[in-house]
Amino acid sequence: MIAFVGAGPGAPDLITLRGRDRLAGADVVIWASSLVPQALLSHCRADAAVHDSAAMTLEDVLGVYAANPDAAIVRLHSGDPSIYGAIQEQIDWCVEQGRDFEIVPGVSSLAAAAALVGRELTIPRVSQSVVLTRLPGRTSASMPERETIAAFAATGCTMAVFLSAARPVELREELLTGYGPDTPAAIVVRASWDDEQVVLSTVGRLADDLRATGATTTVLVLVGPALTGAAPRSHLYLPAYAHKFRRRSAPGTTIGRPA
Repeated sequence: MIAFVGAGPGAPDLITLRGRDRLAGADVVIWASSLVPQALLSHCRADAAVHDSAAMTLEDVLGVYAANPDAAIVRLHSGDPSIYGAIQEQIDWCVEQGRDFEIVPGVSSLAAAAALVGRELTIPRVSQSVVLTRLPGRTSASMPERETIAAFAATGCTMAVFLSAARPVELREELLTGYGPDTPAAIVVRASWDDEQVVLSTVGRLADDLRATGATTTVLVLVGPALTGAAPRSHLYLPAYAHKFRRRSAPGTTIGRPA
């Protein structure tokens, strides 16, 4: 069995229980030292064969799978493997080779970043959509033409920009095509790691503040009006809002459980 396990954002106790158990039972572990803290390997057995994928190609990784047909293998991906995890090509190989596999979800760095900033990303009447995207870079050919930061910014949604901190000026200019310069932004570096950083900024100041962190990898930039200000009250818990689990009540009334 090959288990594609989400390591979570970095802290070793933010991996899921299932992910921890898969690591504890693994004969072979492949992990990326550039993206996943070594502390996550504390969940592994002492006799597990550990490979660092930071310098490996896809062919190298598949070679490890092929050489261990009967082993319990964990491919440890940062965050959640479904988000910029490059797992689909590995899954396709498993299907072609008839290898059993599973995907173990992980806590995304987006969730860790929002928790660190202390904001809900979907605020009623402010933003009800969160877009996860990135700047096109060396892999620009992989970006669909219509999926630009400028296009998403025009909607005023909450945006989570991955893999783009190395080009702060380009990121700022793309964002300014849709957001005003005073739109709040948050720069989150290594959320949940021991050296995590949060810089509260604006779209206009973003390039300078990004440079000041000195970080170009493991950086997530959150942008949008949901990041600041008082939030309107959600309808979900309004006394006058009824749903199948709760009947409507007058403001200030507490409805107890039926006897």
